[in-house]
Formats: sequence, structure tokens, C-alpha cells
Amino acid sequence: MTKISLKDIYIRFFRIGTLLLGGGYVILPLLQSEIAEKYDCITDDDVCEYYALSQSLPGVIAVNTAVFVGYRLARTKGALAAISGMVTPAFLSIILLANLLTQIVHVPFVQSLFAGVGIGVLALLFQAVGEMWKKSITDKGAFLIFLASFSALLVFKVFPIYIVISGIILGIVLGYLKGRKP
Repeated sequence: MTKISLKDIYIRFFRIGTLLLGGGYVILPLLQSEIAEKYDCITDDDVCEYYALSQSLPGVIAVNTAVFVGYRLARTKGALAAISGMVTPAFLSIILLANLLTQIVHVPFVQSLFAGVGIGVLALLFQAVGEMWKKSITDKGAFLIFLASFSALLVFKVFPIYIVISGIILGIVLGYLKGRKP
């Protein structure tokens, strides 16, 4: 695993932060290309695990993921560098562009621009779902947990926290049962 400096962590997460127009769900493919593939600092599996864990915690998914990845790369200082890099673009854009955007948001060209960005974000979301699917649905048991969770959420309108807790319990039970088989 390649060692990465705090400055590089900040720069990498700054780049990712500038592209997060779609929110935290877009971070997975960006992290995989910016950190896992280009710099070999962390594996794709680690990125998926941190991303999944970040979704179950309160707060912004992108920042939560940045904390985990930054900590993995350089402990507490790495987490701080990753958070700083992640939030700096949003902070700067709010300060510099807020007034301008309120004046130009009704211009047809700007509305078309945001529509195009929305399509790009949708493509990244589909890529993130595909990556999570490949890493998460590895056997029949995981697929059954997915189907039960999906049905409980959409058909029976079960509160999401109950689905998460049930999924954790079922995953532990299935993992335990797999370990006991000869």
C-alpha cells in the first residue's frame, strides 16, 4: 500500500469535494478512481465497506466516508485532512457563488446546465449501486436479506432503522451459520 502525505489526502478529497454535486451517493465511484485505483492507497473493498458504514451513521455520507478513509490512510491527522479537503469546496462555493446563483438561476442556460449535471449524477448513482451490489450480494443469503429489506421498505413501509438492525442481525446469524458448516 502506497503511503500518502497529509497534503495529498487534502488535495484528493478537495478534488472529490468539488465533484459532489449529487451528494454523498456520488462519492463511491469518485473515491474508487481517485484513491483506490490511481494511488493504490486503499482497496475497493475497503472503500465500499467505509461507504456502507457511513450510510448508517448520522451526518453527511461524504464527510463520514472521508473520516474513515482519511483515518485509514494517516490516522487522526489523515481524517482531519480528508474532512478539510471534502468541505472546503462547498464552503468556498457558498461564500463565493451564493449571491451570484440567486441572480442567474432563472437563466435558461443555467437551468439546462443543472439538468445536464443531474443526468451525470444519476449515472454516478447507478454506478455506485452496481459497485455496492457486486460487493454486497455475494450469495443466496445476502440476496434474500436484500429482497426482504427491499420489500419491507417499499411494500410494508417499515421504518428504515428496523431494516438496518434486522439486516445486521441476519448477517451475523448467517455468517455464524456459514462458519459452523463442515
